[in-house]
Amino acid sequence: MKKQRNLHVFLGRTALYFVILLGLLYFFSYLGQGQGGFIYNEF
Repeated sequence: MKKQRNLHVFLGRTALYFVILLGLLYFFSYLGQGQGGFIYNEF
């Protein structure tokens, strides 16, 4: 019984961290929209 609970806690935390990571990636990629080109791309 305890092993099953530990597994559920582990899977829940893993899913939560994955969702947070995806949210941060989406947020920072959204912030990058509309910015000028990187200066070294012009050379």
